[in-house]
Amino acid sequence: MKRISVVMLIGLALSVLLDLLLRGSHGDFIWYSIFGFFALFGLIGCVALILISKWLGHYWLQRPEDYYDKGVGDD
Repeated sequence: MKRISVVMLIGLALSVLLDLLLRGSHGDFIWYSIFGFFALFGLIGCVALILISKWLGHYWLQRPEDYYDKGVGDD
């Protein structure tokens, strides 16, 4: 797990460094000119996607252990 974290942080740093080196011309929106915006936006988006999917799995998809056994033999 630590190796994956290190690789991901290196990728994030490389993305921010490339953003610094490959600055384009003026964009249509104000956030195009913010340094490292898209790297930060991607990181926040990934974290939000993981947290939302964990929440959905826990509160919407997960069922109690005896969910399918309810009502069996209760005649």
